[in-house]
Amino acid sequence: MRLFAAVLPPDDIADELAVEAARLRTLPGADGLRWTDRAGWHFTLAFYGEVDDALVPELSARLQRAAHRGAPFPLAVRGGGAFGHGRALWAGAAGDVPALRLLADRAEAAGRKAGLDMGGHRRYTAHLTLARSRDAVDVRAYVEALDAFAGRTWTVGELVLVRSSLPRSGVPGEQPRYEPAGRWPLGGAG
Repeated sequence: MRLFAAVLPPDDIADELAVEAARLRTLPGADGLRWTDRAGWHFTLAFYGEVDDALVPELSARLQRAAHRGAPFPLAVRGGGAFGHGRALWAGAAGDVPALRLLADRAEAAGRKAGLDMGGHRRYTAHLTLARSRDAVDVRAYVEALDAFAGRTWTVGELVLVRSSLPRSGVPGEQPRYEPAGRWPLGGAG
């Protein structure tokens, strides 16, 4: 199964971001981007790719330990940016971003220790993908609009292992499906 570790924004925070995303979609050229569905909004911590079913229990145990080692922390969706010359437009994070980065490092280490090929380590950039494009796109107007966005702060209280099912129908605009495959409270609470 295709898996990644993530932090999911709560519904009220996603509500705020949905208003901002709707505003962004009114900007010129927005129809040339593939906008992500609200159900797919998350801050990826570590991407594992295709994981053999036999490795999932070990990965889950290691993610549980990683979650237990970190305390809940404040986070907000704020600002934004782009990767790959506009191929990915994203909302950023504010709050205890170092705690988020540490959780991402621990989620990556959990994958490595569970026997997954994690590739080379990359510096973590906290981001929630809002739109994608197959081609390079000038998204400066979107990034400038996101600069003014500041969502409310919430307390991140869990690490989530997410299963991702890629579109198979070939229908234009079909989105990947995401479903939690495991949830662990931070700090061992709950």
